[in-house]
Amino acid sequence: MAQGENEDSRLAKFNPICGNGFVPNRITFHYTLRDPLGRIIDTSVGGDPVSFVPGQGQIIDGLDEALRGLAPGAKPKVRVPAARAYGERDPAQIQTVARAALPVDGALRVGDTFRAGDDAQAPVVTVVGVDGESVRLDANHPLAGVDLTFDVEIVSVCEAIAEDLLSSGSRCGEGCGCK
Repeated sequence: MAQGENEDSRLAKFNPICGNGFVPNRITFHYTLRDPLGRIIDTSVGGDPVSFVPGQGQIIDGLDEALRGLAPGAKPKVRVPAARAYGERDPAQIQTVARAALPVDGALRVGDTFRAGDDAQAPVVTVVGVDGESVRLDANHPLAGVDLTFDVEIVSVCEAIAEDLLSSGSRCGEGCGCK
C-alpha cells in the first residue's frame, strides 16, 4: 500500500467486475516445483513468470494462500500438502472400460494419456492397465496424493485489472473476495 493508504482506502477503489470497491492484486512469480524426494517436477525459471489473482482458482489453493501478502523480492519455500494441491488419490477415479468405448485409435500402453472426450472439459486419463478388450483408466491428476514444495520468487505485486479478473471466468461472489 502507498504511504497514507490504509486497507479501507484501498478497498474503496472501484472494481470494474464487482463494482463494490474491492480491488484484488495480481501476483507475478517464478517457481521451481519439487516432489517429496526433492526432484524437480517443473520450473518457470528461465522462462516467463506466472501471474495470478488470489482467490480466483488460477493456481492450487495451498500456493495461492501462501503467496498472499508477500512483497516483490520475497523468496519463500512453500510446502503444500496433497490435500491443498491436487487432492488425495481417489480410488473411485480408476475405472475399467471397454476398449471400443474409448476415443483413441491404435494400440494403448500403460502410461499413455489422453482426453476422455471431445470437449476441452473432458478429463485427461492415464492408462494403468490393458487386458484384451478392457482398459483400466486413472482419472486422478498425476500429482494427486503428492505433497509438493515450491521454491518461489515474487517478481511483482500490482492491482489486478479487469482483464485479469475476466480471464479467470469469475464473477462477483465466486472467489473475488468482494462478498
